[in-house]
Amino acid sequence: MSFVTTPIPRRTFLRGLGTMVALPMLNSLLPVRARAAAVAGHPQRIAWVYVPNGANMADWTPATTGTGYELTSSLQPLAAHRNDFSILTGLANHQGDELGDGGGAHARASASFLTGVHPRKTAGSDIKTGISCDQIAAQQIGEQTRLSSLELSCDGGQRAGSCDSGYSCIYQFNLSWRSETQPMLPEVNPRAAFERLFGNGDPAASFEASMRRARNHQSLLDYVLEDAHRLEQRLDATDRRKLDEYLTSVRELERRIARAAQFPPPAMPAGVSEPEMFETYEQQMQLMYEVMALAFQTDSTRIATFIVAHDGSNRPYPNIGIRDGHHDLSHHRNDEEKKKKLAQINRYHVAQFARFLDRLKSIPEGDGTLLDNCVIQYGSGLSNGNAHSPEDLPILLAGGGGGRLRTGQHLRVDDKTPLTNLYRSVLDHVGVHTEKIGDSTGKLDTMFRA
Repeated sequence: MSFVTTPIPRRTFLRGLGTMVALPMLNSLLPVRARAAAVAGHPQRIAWVYVPNGANMADWTPATTGTGYELTSSLQPLAAHRNDFSILTGLANHQGDELGDGGGAHARASASFLTGVHPRKTAGSDIKTGISCDQIAAQQIGEQTRLSSLELSCDGGQRAGSCDSGYSCIYQFNLSWRSETQPMLPEVNPRAAFERLFGNGDPAASFEASMRRARNHQSLLDYVLEDAHRLEQRLDATDRRKLDEYLTSVRELERRIARAAQFPPPAMPAGVSEPEMFETYEQQMQLMYEVMALAFQTDSTRIATFIVAHDGSNRPYPNIGIRDGHHDLSHHRNDEEKKKKLAQINRYHVAQFARFLDRLKSIPEGDGTLLDNCVIQYGSGLSNGNAHSPEDLPILLAGGGGGRLRTGQHLRVDDKTPLTNLYRSVLDHVGVHTEKIGDSTGKLDTMFRA
């Protein structure tokens, strides 16, 4: 299947004071030839969602391969999306191993996950790893969208000093690296991420507009209503409905963020990182997923990363009855009670991801949905957290890939196949061709139809 090569005009924006609201594709505004191109294919989006501390693999890995496998307990929340994702077993993050550097598995798991490069062990400023696959893509196709890439996280973390056995904190709280020495620091506050999507590109003006809206209890949509009314006159009935549904979703996200900011954060145990002004971790996580969905819907970016929690996180989950720290539970020493609790956390994270897939699938795009035009990887840089193992990782791929991604199956690859082999195939899918990513030894094209 081939994708759009005919240039399509950039998305329309609604503009107001300090505000620029990107819109989804509206066929009424396209020239006839561009409409035909839009029908022939849609932009492909790629994202990586990272969860920490590995998994209780016995509750993650299906017992059989192929299409008839039975969903495990940890994967049950994805039952409604069974045909929208595939499980991959056997992939390894070799560069997250010790390689003579001793402790620091959590820092290495994060720093090497998208780079395939073993990070230099240092707590100083001489950090070094590799360019991450998302930024390889951003450097080649990022100019096609307003934001070349989007980096999100639920943990701010430290920017300096040692966080894991002599490794700089910067490794542990970042996935995305523009260069060997330059991390792409993720946004941890949903409001700031929202403003990045809908600001006018001038941070000072966007901040002032945000403050003015807050003082006057206004929506950013209040600033673009005049522009929106003019636009509606040019749309057919289908696109008017599409525009109304989209602006309603933007307003609802804005309200949710404003409502969340009214509550002070609860007292959290020592060592737990959480940005200010959000009532719960789950609330923050859901808002970040919604920001990512809107970014893809509006084609504001086609490349995103999201750290659900940083590797080594010892966050408790009292909302699901678990008051033990996540990291502590990952070192279960085969204690069945601890493994059971770890599996509950794994299932909880999967359930939140399932809600994100629900959202993407609810957004129409052409004859299908936004999810049909995404490839989203979910997983961790460790498997068995008790042993800090970077082999046989818990990885799944979701989306349709424009009809090319093979879904609905459990695929077991050759043991110790580099994770970066998968990345080469994912990047090929979006037109980014590279001979090597980190420690890659080839490609994993079996996941995509020709």
